[in-house]
Order: sequence, then structure tokens, then C-alpha cells
Amino acid sequence: MSNISLSHTAVSPTHNLRFPNAHRYYPMSILRHLKRRRFTSIAAALRQDTTLWTPAPLSSVLPAADSLFHVTIDVSDSPDLVSSHASAGQYLQLRLPDFAKPSFLAIASPPSLAAARGQFEFLVKSVPGSTAELLCGLKKGDVVELTPAMGRGFDIDRVSPPEDYPTIIIFATGSGISPIRSLIESGFSADMRSDVRLYYGARNLQRMAYQDRFKEWESTGVKIVPVLSQPDNSWTGETGYVQAAFARAKKIYSSQSTGAVLCGQKQMTESANFLKA
Repeated sequence: MSNISLSHTAVSPTHNLRFPNAHRYYPMSILRHLKRRRFTSIAAALRQDTTLWTPAPLSSVLPAADSLFHVTIDVSDSPDLVSSHASAGQYLQLRLPDFAKPSFLAIASPPSLAAARGQFEFLVKSVPGSTAELLCGLKKGDVVELTPAMGRGFDIDRVSPPEDYPTIIIFATGSGISPIRSLIESGFSADMRSDVRLYYGARNLQRMAYQDRFKEWESTGVKIVPVLSQPDNSWTGETGYVQAAFARAKKIYSSQSTGAVLCGQKQMTESANFLKA
């Protein structure tokens, strides 16, 4: 089974640096210590120098579900930001003026939205004391700073062509649905595959974002399976955790022709062994 996940690639900027004459002046133990300090300082400086921040105004901040907000940022005056978003599953850093700590956010909108309308959209969970909480309290016109989109995103080529991978199973929990929205709305030939399902987990319907998009997503060939861990008594759908709902389906898949996409809580992604059964 082919698993697709977000790619976070760390590149060290210091691997070609040399200190050719340092051994002439220091004992080896001190040399090793000084080299570590110099490499750390240079690496930190390079990371700082290569982080490009671009100011951009908020277009809207709207409730999406309990503790979740739909944030739209206008990047129409920043062509470099627009062009950096090339694949579903990419992310960026966002920071606020006078608040040093940035936040990493997955881009929820497909790249086509940035190209057509000059907008990035995000699904942001408001966590007390965080940059995200401050962001969710802003209003239209307030300015934030963004880096270009990072990462390779979802590698759809790993499950192409669709006739060779007729089954795609997608798992998302909580705000992990954000990059999955980008994936679905970017398109991955779901309508040319025989079985594409999204197991989407949340505590209850009040905490489940994007319900207004389910019909549209299903029209593209993606079957939506909502899974609630703490539903009320009126709920008749799947309950518990997404991996348990998947197991209850008791379907047999070919590992050579099935792809899986996981995005969400650490416990769910760490228990991905259930896909190998």
C-alpha cells in the first residue's frame, strides 16, 4: 500500500563549510567544541537570512466549527507567494507584528485559488496562548506576515495513473482536514477510481469543519465517512476513531493498487499499521 504524507524536508546549510587552519591553534577537544559552536551560529544565521517574510492583509476571519476558524489572506499583491503554492499539502509560516513566535499552517485552499483570485485559505485551530489564537481574533484588513509555501506537498504521482491505483483511502482528524481539502479540490482523478473514501474524524458535528463542502467533494468521486468520537444520541453514523471505522468495513485491499493518505492527530498517524492488515 502506498502511503502519501506531507513532506517536511530539513536541509542543513552548513555542510560545505570548512575551517582549514583551525587545527593549528587549538587542542582537538577545544577545536571540536568551537566547531560545534561556529556551525550552530552559522546555521542559525543562514536560516534567519533565508527566511523571507511578506506582509499580507486578512480578507476575512470566520467561524468554521467549535474552536476552528476559516482564515482568508489576500496575497494578490505578492506574486512570489502565489507562485510558491504549487501542490496540495504545502504549508507556510505565519507571524504577527510584535509577536515573535511564528505558526506553521497547512494551506487549505487549492493552488488554483491563489492563481485565480490571489488568496490563501486556512483552517486554524484557536489554541490558548498561541499565535493561532491571536490570528483568529483579528479582523479584515489586519496585516500578517507570511513565508512562501514550503514542502513538496502530497506526491500524487505515487498513486498514478488512476487505473493502476483504483482505491484511495484518506484519513483526517480535526484540523488535519485542512490539507485534505486542498488535495480533494485540486483533484487527483477520484472520479476515475473505483473506491475513494475519506474517513473524517471529529469529537462531534459541532467540531467538524467543511460540512458545507461534503456534497461538492462527493460529486468529484470522494465518499465522505464522518466518524464522531463523542456524538450525541441522535447520531446514527460511524463512531469512535477513524481507524476503527475503517477496520469495521472489513474490505480486502490489494497493497499493490491501493493508496492511503493520513493527516491529523499523532495517535492516528502513529497507528497506521492498521493499513497493513
